Amino acid sequence: MGQDYYSVLQITRNSEDAQIKNAYRKLALKNHPLRSIEPGAVETFRQIAEAYDVLSDPVKRGIYDKFGEEGLKGGIPLEFGSQTPWTTGYVFHGNPEKVFHEFFGGDNPFNEFFDPEGNEVDLKFGGLRGRGVKKQDPPIERDLYLSLEDLFFGCTKKIKISRRVLNEDGYSSTIKDKILTIDVKPGWRQGTRITFEKEGDQGPNIIPADIIFIVKEKLHPRFRRENDNLFFVNSIPLGKVKAGDCCMPEVSRGRCLALVPSEFPSFIFPYLSPKYFKKVPGEGMPLPEDPTKKGDLFIYFDIQFPTRLTPQKKQMLRQALLT
Repeated sequence: MGQDYYSVLQITRNSEDAQIKNAYRKLALKNHPLRSIEPGAVETFRQIAEAYDVLSDPVKRGIYDKFGEEGLKGGIPLEFGSQTPWTTGYVFHGNPEKVFHEFFGGDNPFNEFFDPEGNEVDLKFGGLRGRGVKKQDPPIERDLYLSLEDLFFGCTKKIKISRRVLNEDGYSSTIKDKILTIDVKPGWRQGTRITFEKEGDQGPNIIPADIIFIVKEKLHPRFRRENDNLFFVNSIPLGKVKAGDCCMPEVSRGRCLALVPSEFPSFIFPYLSPKYFKKVPGEGMPLPEDPTKKGDLFIYFDIQFPTRLTPQKKQMLRQALLT
């Protein structure tokens, strides 16, 4: 069964020409892709245009009412009138913008959004949104995931976006790509917002939306960040604790931070507690306000106790703990 043009325009079959025009005007303004954010707005806008193109023409409408969409598009059988110009079938030209522009006329079809006094009409609520003032679309927010290294050293990120750009005619648009460049500063925290003003879709009588990127930190395999401080858990076999042989892997500055016995108070060895931690000042994250200064690095020790011991090793452990 073909589509019902009357249902598309939300009117009845006995609607008059003025009712058809009023229905198209209301639905076309509401569902125009430059105004509507509803999914499927483009296809809905096309269906509305085709329905109006047929029902606003007395000949096309008469054939549709008598033979339906199949007769309209497939052609009228010769026995029903070979002289009609529609025996070859109707084909919609497929350009809903053309129907829209021809209906509203003028250089700016969206003038219909304003009443004679210059007040912008709110189509959803039938009220006024302002006295001729353009309304900006709400901001578009996107997450920007960055690694801890990106946030420590700083970097440059290039992000491609696709948006609608107005053509020279002032009402139609084309989708174009654009590269946005973000200079990540050392020390940026999670939640930092980077705003690109008016980089959203363009359209008649609207101000493009701002695009806002919100920094999100990726999980790091070794370090955990809290504000400007870094935390690291150093796993140490029990035997190395006794020997005082504790060493960190590479950390923030890209060098090896060695923890030798001389760095610890003498009473710590060999009684290094599993809850003990060492604070290393100035080895944390750069401060966003002043990247020359840094937070602190906190190193916690996870002492790995053996799960199985031979009788010989048990005896050696007793002797070690008693000495």
